Amino acid sequence: MSFYQIIEEFNDFDIPAYLSNVSTSQVKATLQKDFLKPQDFLTLLSPAATEQLEAMARKAHQLTLQHFGRVIQLFTPLYLSNYCVNRCLYCNFNSDNAIGRRKLDAQEIRSEAKAIAATGLKQILLLTGDIPGKAAVEYLTEAVTLVREYFTSIGIEVNPLAVDDYRRLAQAGVDSMTIYQEVYNQEVYDSLHLSGPKKDYHWRLNAPERACQARLRTVNIGALLGLHHWPSEAFFTGLHASYLQNNYLDTEINISLPRIKAGPVGYQPQSPVSDAELVQILLALRLFMPRSGMTLSTREPADLRNHLVPLGITRMSAGVNTAVGGHIDGHTDDGQFRISDERSVDEVRQMLISKGYQPVTQDWHHIAG
Repeated sequence: MSFYQIIEEFNDFDIPAYLSNVSTSQVKATLQKDFLKPQDFLTLLSPAATEQLEAMARKAHQLTLQHFGRVIQLFTPLYLSNYCVNRCLYCNFNSDNAIGRRKLDAQEIRSEAKAIAATGLKQILLLTGDIPGKAAVEYLTEAVTLVREYFTSIGIEVNPLAVDDYRRLAQAGVDSMTIYQEVYNQEVYDSLHLSGPKKDYHWRLNAPERACQARLRTVNIGALLGLHHWPSEAFFTGLHASYLQNNYLDTEINISLPRIKAGPVGYQPQSPVSDAELVQILLALRLFMPRSGMTLSTREPADLRNHLVPLGITRMSAGVNTAVGGHIDGHTDDGQFRISDERSVDEVRQMLISKGYQPVTQDWHHIAG
């Protein structure tokens, strides 16, 4: 069985109609439950649930403290390359876009890693555009080997890989992977991905499961909120996380909440997500998946990130630069997306401390055997 079979179970289910018929009493009854079923989760994504956001927030805060305490993990991305063969309408790395293309060599990778490590971070996320093939995996493996000197936890956010490739990277030092389905609606997915290997909906959809099968310690998923009807996308994100958590008990399943506001060449999201709607998504996900980590990126402005910390967030990026070589060159041109929170690692760390939270730059360490 794959997660796609669960998606198919909802082919004839009218999600918008269900949401519009949810009553306030249904939402209140859902909030009294200790464990939520998928329909309960969907109920919390309804318009009626907006009247109960304060109650949802109190319960989300309580559950987060129960499972995670007052600990927030900090990490930052390291962009290795922005070469990409895909044509995705919403992404600045689109192969049609006239941006400066760059791929870091070994010395540049070391320099980027050294600059990031100087901020105190010990958790890194390596990113590339999509250039499929054996050479791409070899390059990524070499990069992991190079940065291992500086970081104790290494994640990847790259194109979908086969199980054996994930295993190879795990042996090199990778312990986590992040991949966004972008949009779970298959028709919308097809319309947004014009060409390239990313157009293969099923290969991408099943990538998190292949990473679990390769026994990576952590798998982080999400939808790019705004590409399609956001309650549906949030719903399937939660179902996907639940499916993985129930089938791969030794893998930590995390959820990210990236929100797109605009893209290259004037691209505008089909279903814009407001701040209040983002809060509702976060709260509903926390109540449905109380043991899952929740990541909030620098796509969001500093003030909003500050306020969302107590509502379920367990992981935040800091000191971010989405340009290849941005940490050594200091430039931000041709980044994958425009960041909204430009604070340094230390500034984010101090914000968390002021709120009574413990910022953690290292929560994992490989012991040589």
